[in-house]
Amino acid sequence: MTRHRLTALAATAALAATGGLLTATPAAAVTCASPLWKAQYFGNSTFSGTPKLTACDSAIAEDYGYGDPAGVTLPKDNFSVRWSLTRDFGSGGPFRLSAATQDGMRVYLDGVRKIDLWKNVSTTARKTVDLTVPAGRHTLRVDYVAWTGAARAAFTYAPRTEAAVDTVKPLAPTGVTATYDPGTTKTTVRWTANQEMDLAGYRVYRRLGSTSWARVGGASPLTSRSFVDATPATGQTFLYEVRAVDKAGRESAGSLDATAVTVDRTGPAAPTGLTVVGDAWWATVAWQRVADATTYEVYASAAPAGPFALLGTTSTTSYRTDAPENTTRYYRVRALDALGNPSAYATVTGDGVDRTPPKSPTSLGSIADVGATRVYWKQPDGFYEDFDNGGTYHVYRSSGTVLDAAALTRVSCAEQSDETSTGGICHDLDMPEGAYVTYAVAAVDPAGNESALSAPLVVRTGDRVAPGPVTGVKATPRADGVLVSWAASPEDDVERYTAWTGVRQADGTVKWLGSAFCREGTSDPLAVLCGDLPDGETYVYAVVARDRWGNALLPGDPKVTLVEATELDVRPEVTVTRDWDLGGTGYGTVIGGPEEDGPSITWRCDKAAVCESVAGYRVSRWNAATKAYEPLHSGLLPAATRTYTDTTAARGATYFYTLQAVRADGGVAGTHAWSCVFQDRV
Repeated sequence: MTRHRLTALAATAALAATGGLLTATPAAAVTCASPLWKAQYFGNSTFSGTPKLTACDSAIAEDYGYGDPAGVTLPKDNFSVRWSLTRDFGSGGPFRLSAATQDGMRVYLDGVRKIDLWKNVSTTARKTVDLTVPAGRHTLRVDYVAWTGAARAAFTYAPRTEAAVDTVKPLAPTGVTATYDPGTTKTTVRWTANQEMDLAGYRVYRRLGSTSWARVGGASPLTSRSFVDATPATGQTFLYEVRAVDKAGRESAGSLDATAVTVDRTGPAAPTGLTVVGDAWWATVAWQRVADATTYEVYASAAPAGPFALLGTTSTTSYRTDAPENTTRYYRVRALDALGNPSAYATVTGDGVDRTPPKSPTSLGSIADVGATRVYWKQPDGFYEDFDNGGTYHVYRSSGTVLDAAALTRVSCAEQSDETSTGGICHDLDMPEGAYVTYAVAAVDPAGNESALSAPLVVRTGDRVAPGPVTGVKATPRADGVLVSWAASPEDDVERYTAWTGVRQADGTVKWLGSAFCREGTSDPLAVLCGDLPDGETYVYAVVARDRWGNALLPGDPKVTLVEATELDVRPEVTVTRDWDLGGTGYGTVIGGPEEDGPSITWRCDKAAVCESVAGYRVSRWNAATKAYEPLHSGLLPAATRTYTDTTAARGATYFYTLQAVRADGGVAGTHAWSCVFQDRV
């Protein structure tokens, strides 16, 4: 008659020991904290009336024998006990309910009967039920009756943890916080306990931003509800989450993230790709850019183990320093971030040998003369030290219009050549005449390091040979002169053309008058307009090509093509008597420049006695259709007028004019006649 597992009453149940018996306050005053069972003892088999005792049990495992439960006065037969608890099952899952009873026992889950062993038996009856408990809070109730004979009651409920059976993950942990200590640079992560009965522990994960989660809580699940992490002191914000793991090995989803903002005590990565290049008494140390670095420190030592002296700092990825020539020197570089956190050192060794070529010359140009070609260039900044210590230039040449690196000739520059640290000029006297050659220039330092070749320069060298005769020469008479045209010369050194005008003599030879009688336009480089007043005269024309060195055939050379043409005769049939003696006149006989508005004339009237009688002036133009001179304006020009321009004249024709000084009575005090060729030059 022993009650094996009876807990102390709940704190609110005021018990008094009287004659060795426990008495209880009314049942409503007893509260049992989950997962303790609340046990109610009744002096009947129907659970009716007020319980004789209400207590808190940690388990249901009773062996009353043939008596009543200890600690409470009950009849030895026909008494009953009701155990109940409400607890949070977390994510729930598969459970096994196991009952062993003598006499009757019924088990309920949320009021639904799951086990029914309700008989008066003389031996222990047993029953096991496997079921799934939903997530959340649920109530278990066990009703037990001892009718007669021995009394025993046992009940357990436990999760099934076989991986093949338990497919339900735990719920994600809640209440996760992360507290960062800048002094220790550690983060303490805490969380609220999960309620799953099959919980194996917890895993803590950490990440930066949107990177993948990394487990930081160790290989085995944590059984406590806190974890201290040595967070990298990088000044970045780290995220933490906690996941629960059950005994079947299933891991929950992650909790809500908790953040930890760290202090930055972590230096950048060490520089990589270090090189050192000697350049005379200079050395340039270079490296790859390091993420998060704002400056770099460069050190040097004469011995590999130091001591190292700080040469300087830079925000770039290279550092130039003076260095002994042909002497081994040891360098190391480290990166620093904005807070001054340093990286590890990276090292490199230099031997002091000058292997750095100068920069390539630029801006090549040339002046090609007969018998000599002058090639000049500019040298970028930074060559003055090399030049002052024996640096020089090499000028190369190859035949043709493409630089042939396999067939370069080193040019021997003549005495007139000159070199400075900023450029130079080379007089090449050995180049072939009348041919295309391509030049390139390299700068050379005192150690013999030669720069890459400059951009190539193609040059047509000078010669003493005149271009061949021009072909396709034509002479076409027009109302504004004779249009002489020709075909372009196929030769590549022609700079311009000259058109000659001549007169054939009685003996058949040609007397050349010169080249000033032909005028160029702007639209056609292969034509000129020759002559002055078209008056029916016959001329001989020749066109010669002149190269850039002044070589040209003479017009009398037998190879030159000659053409003859007779001008149109556009003179009026009416002869005008010129009796103008009032003063000087001025006008152009041949015009045609782009700025010309038309034929114009200026005049003076200096004879006071006559000029005072002049009422005005009349300008008339010959009309070939009416065969008369017709005024170009209404009435007379005012007596003070001294200039007139015919803006109605069109280019490409010859015009004939009269200027008359008219008295008030209509008489003419003086007449001046002139002509003007208004050329339409091509």
